[in-house]
Amino acid sequence: MLRITVVLMFLLSLASCTNANETTLVNDIDSKWDKKKIQSFDFNINDFQNQKNLIFIIRNNNDYPYSNIRVIASIEHNKKVISKDTLNYVLAKPNGEWLGTGFGETKEALFQYKLNYRFPQNGKYSVKVTQAMRRNILPGIEDLGIKIQNVKP
Repeated sequence: MLRITVVLMFLLSLASCTNANETTLVNDIDSKWDKKKIQSFDFNINDFQNQKNLIFIIRNNNDYPYSNIRVIASIEHNKKVISKDTLNYVLAKPNGEWLGTGFGETKEALFQYKLNYRFPQNGKYSVKVTQAMRRNILPGIEDLGIKIQNVKP
């Protein structure tokens, strides 16, 4: 019941805070991120000449066993990889306190992926993300998302 309430509050906050300069896409991972399950975020770019910030949204809970997360992220256009990165993000302070914001045991943290990124042309793009941790099934990650923000000149 608590999870449903949290998701509902999140969806309402997204609906009330829509911004023409920002697109937010979120996938529910349900606290069991399988290494074989690629998280895919599909979107259109209609103004490739304008730079974008790509920011990951990670929501974790107390079941997450590590203080960091490693992911492999790629940007694809026409099913061709145009960028691929291995990334490491810190989710907790050295004393074990979770970083990020949120009530209760779920925390949301934002991590920079690409800043001032210029897409090569207009069209359909995908950002694909896989977890690169030691476990095949990674507990405690509830949601993964991406924000695509227009950079103001």
